[in-house]
Amino acid sequence: MQSKSTKSVFGRFLKFWRGVHSVSQEELAGRLGSSPRHISRLENGSSRASENLVLDIARVLNLGKRDLNHLLIAAGFAPNEQRVDFNAPEMKWLRKAMTMHLRTLDPYPAAVVDGSVNILMVNRGWVKFYGDLVDSRELASASNFYDFIFAQGGGESAVGNWADTLSAILMSIQQSALLTGDEGADRALTRLQSYPCVPADWRQRAAHTEPMASFRVQINIAGELKRFFSVGTMAGALGPSAFASQPQLSIITLYPEDEEHDFALQTDEPLSHPLLFS
Repeated sequence: MQSKSTKSVFGRFLKFWRGVHSVSQEELAGRLGSSPRHISRLENGSSRASENLVLDIARVLNLGKRDLNHLLIAAGFAPNEQRVDFNAPEMKWLRKAMTMHLRTLDPYPAAVVDGSVNILMVNRGWVKFYGDLVDSRELASASNFYDFIFAQGGGESAVGNWADTLSAILMSIQQSALLTGDEGADRALTRLQSYPCVPADWRQRAAHTEPMASFRVQINIAGELKRFFSVGTMAGALGPSAFASQPQLSIITLYPEDEEHDFALQTDEPLSHPLLFS
């Protein structure tokens, strides 16, 4: 007999949802044009569901997008999510929530990014901090967080393992492209690989580098190298399909390693940026 830990994950999901909707194996088989024996074999792990069968099961059990994606993942398939426009009228509530969150992070520089790490929103701390480091036109045109940090050269400003960090970033995009077939991820990968700071052996480096939600950088500020933690946190749904929920949002925040570092927002010039919340 299979233990709970080795039993089919898909089988556990299937049995769970049958129970939720009070559907027997026989009834489910009838709705699917299958046999009770096949449903039993799916639940005990001796048979594997095709992607079309998973979609049919979700349809006849009237599962929502979240639960369909859990079922697809459990069966070994990529989740099925339609991209959501963060700036669409129906997302007004989410933009307000992200605005309130960014305000709480001031004066630490913070940005909301989507699944392709396009910058969607920034706070005042982000505009003030990076505005003191790069040309105002370059800052105003920054639209993708990875493009922004890759374009800074990386190698001159990073703490030791920057090449490994860049490699891990590229590998995360590569694996996303392999998993979802997303052409946008493929384009981003091609674009980012062209930066001179990217090591030629990034794939091999990434194979030996575990992904991290944060990394250390050092930045030249007024002629002195200052060290910071760049921390990414997900702002999406909970559960196994959180990485696939739409819109797929993360917040990237910069914290000083030296807690005495002053991120003061006082400035004689008004802070402005196309992505600074109003």
